[in-house]
Amino acid sequence: MKSRLLAGVVAVLLAIVGAVIVVSYAQGADQRAVSGLDPVGVLVVTKAVPAGSSAETVKASVALQELPGTAVAKTALNTLDGAVGKVTSADLVPGEQLLAERLISPEELKTLGSVPVPAGLQEVSFQLEPQRVVGGRLAAGDTVGIFITLPNGGIEAKADQETVQLSIRKALVTAVQRAPEGAVANPAPSASAEPAPDPRDVNLPTGLLMVTVAVNDINADKIVFASEFAALWLSKEPLDAQDSGPRVMTRSDLYK
Repeated sequence: MKSRLLAGVVAVLLAIVGAVIVVSYAQGADQRAVSGLDPVGVLVVTKAVPAGSSAETVKASVALQELPGTAVAKTALNTLDGAVGKVTSADLVPGEQLLAERLISPEELKTLGSVPVPAGLQEVSFQLEPQRVVGGRLAAGDTVGIFITLPNGGIEAKADQETVQLSIRKALVTAVQRAPEGAVANPAPSASAEPAPDPRDVNLPTGLLMVTVAVNDINADKIVFASEFAALWLSKEPLDAQDSGPRVMTRSDLYK
């Protein structure tokens, strides 16, 4: 009886020791993986920081982490020395590396997004995922092409076909903001899903972006209609970009 009890106790102890070894190995796996990739210390945002926040606020919202050297941006910071008196140029979100260009002087901040609206135009805003906004690389003052896609009904003669058109050319962007957390964009009419972002790309924008453009009344109608009933896609279209005239793309035109 005693021998069986002793054997049971030994078995339990061995199971506990084994579990501890497995957990310890798993916890050290990430550290061992990073250590083999030339790790670099970089400040990573741990808590959301609004645009215009002081360096002191940023200091309380970042932490020094080791990341593989190949994943660290060239302008990523590993210290806030020299940042006294500076403010954030944009909203900072958890998980992103703190880049040098995110900290600017208060005077510079005042000029960001202060693009005057040309006479006769009006501003209209819409929300899109980063891949529909040139990867989020837009800023006030840029000009964009606005594509409108419809699942059907775009052309009366081909009412059952999908259509895409670069409907608005070189529209002036007056503001680009990160949409409120939890905001949902109008779903694209296509049934195909967008590819999920690579979680290893710490610089990839996440969440929705709110873009404001200055357009005439007719184009404002188009944008609102497409936001409600179709889908939008933007290109970064400088004023000297080639303009080959209006064209509606259909499935049968794709390989021409």
